[in-house]
Amino acid sequence: MKNSWNGFAKKSIEERLELVKAQALTSLEAKKSLEQNENLSLAVADQLSENVVGTFSVPYSVVPEVLVNGQEYTVPYVTEEPSVVAAASFANKIIKRAGGFTAQVHQRQMIGQVALYNVPDEEQARQNILDKKASLLEMANRAYPSIVKRGGGARDLHVEQISGETDFLVVYLHVDTQEAMGANMLNTMLEALKPSLEDFSQGQSLMGILSNYATDSLVTATCRLGFRYLSRQKDEARELAEKMVLASQFAQADPYRAATHNKGIFNGIDALLIATGNDWRAIEAGAHAYASRDGSYRGLSRWTIDLETEELVGEMTLPMPVATKGGSIGLNPRVVLSHDLLGHPSAKELAQIIVSIGLAQNFAALKALVSTGIQHGHMKLQAKSLALLAGATEAEVPKLVESLIAEKTFNLEKAQTLLKHLRS
Repeated sequence: MKNSWNGFAKKSIEERLELVKAQALTSLEAKKSLEQNENLSLAVADQLSENVVGTFSVPYSVVPEVLVNGQEYTVPYVTEEPSVVAAASFANKIIKRAGGFTAQVHQRQMIGQVALYNVPDEEQARQNILDKKASLLEMANRAYPSIVKRGGGARDLHVEQISGETDFLVVYLHVDTQEAMGANMLNTMLEALKPSLEDFSQGQSLMGILSNYATDSLVTATCRLGFRYLSRQKDEARELAEKMVLASQFAQADPYRAATHNKGIFNGIDALLIATGNDWRAIEAGAHAYASRDGSYRGLSRWTIDLETEELVGEMTLPMPVATKGGSIGLNPRVVLSHDLLGHPSAKELAQIIVSIGLAQNFAALKALVSTGIQHGHMKLQAKSLALLAGATEAEVPKLVESLIAEKTFNLEKAQTLLKHLRS
């Protein structure tokens, strides 16, 4: 019989390791990797990057019992911020009790661009290119035949005229990249198309490059929580739900709030992207572009109230072109462990987990903001960090944290002073 995750944060590291091995890991190799704290070797690091002089460690945590489409996941988090993990764990416990997340992948393709300029007749060039669409798609697939063998490949192509200081004719290639993110794949295909596109347009090609604005890889996550899950007090629960909706509307209306609203979402998304070896910079770039798709920068999530069922409803749609193959995914022992923890999901499944995690992180932040305030939950965690910076031993940390909270002054100087009194 499996042990309970209850009180996981209060257990010792050894107890947590044993529970994770028993609950979430299936392979002997993964269990050994976790046990031995196996990290990226210098030899592999030197192959992955340039000018390597060492490796850099960040805490590796887990958020247990994340329920997405009826399946539970143990989600790895790589982040130095304790409140992020605590908030995700808190939110997921509540959302799981309410039924968990429902998520769907709308499509799973990447888009690349070839920009053409000095095109003498843009409309004629556009028509020439579209007339040759079938042969161009075939040419793209010949440039990367391995993806075709795996069931993917170039699926579509369209052309747009972009006006500005310089007019461009831009050819967009849509590719099913299967389990890979597909940057190398797209770039190889686009390079192969450039000579023909120049010929068909009588123009010059400026560049051929993948776009991180992955609007062909949209994923939606939703959750529904009866008011009773927000508070045991009926009136307070309804008030919390109403305030969270107002907070969501505020993030839609004001870009200053939207930036922080979205940063909170990515506290969780980035932690999982890093853990699974994905390019968090690319995902963030695409998501922020998506947040501005109507010309104004807005919050990525929306919270509403279903009056008939008395439920708070959260929904978020994001471009999420993540990978489970390629890059450093098979080379970093910690990344391999992350995929084992998650049960080796497909790229589509992983994308659904990631967007769900972002929505959970947003739920926790909004609930805190409209009730106790964001600092209330941060105080103890901030005090612990200050205690460690002040030089407190493991045995001294709890007492120093208690003293800092009582003093309500959070700075290193105060922590050092209190530590001296504690030791005297």
